[in-house]
Amino acid sequence: MAATVYAAATASSSMAATTAAFIPSASRATRCSVLPYLPPRLSSHSFRLPIKQVSESRRLSLLPSRASSSEESPTVDPSELFTDLKEKWDAVENKSTVILYGGGAIVAVWLSSIIVGAINSVPLLPKIMELVGLGYTGWFVYRYLLFKSSRKELATDIEELKKKIAE
Repeated sequence: MAATVYAAATASSSMAATTAAFIPSASRATRCSVLPYLPPRLSSHSFRLPIKQVSESRRLSLLPSRASSSEESPTVDPSELFTDLKEKWDAVENKSTVILYGGGAIVAVWLSSIIVGAINSVPLLPKIMELVGLGYTGWFVYRYLLFKSSRKELATDIEELKKKIAE
């Protein structure tokens, strides 16, 4: 038993000496830096996977995955989907108008993306826009979602709008 106590004491003293060698002492020159310590950069070849692993991962990603539920959802047949779309497209009377509206929608999304990018590049404007958005969200929640009567009012407004669109 005395031998094990002696061995433990020598091991702990050698451990203390080892850790003291790795802990920087106060006598060494201290460096203050604003930048955090970053680990060394890994080379690009360390990110490459063997071809066998990549092909296996692609094969596994092609496997269908479903969420389990109590109800079984019907599967969609692509040929049935295309025939349904073709029937609906053939039922459209004014195809040029639909194409024009679709093209206009794409141009509007592109143009709004450019405008948002320009606004985002102005230094103070994005923060002001965030405040406006937060203020409007708060007002909307207070006006329409907070109280039961106002939620009913919102529901009736939405139903009226649906009826106007359906006409």
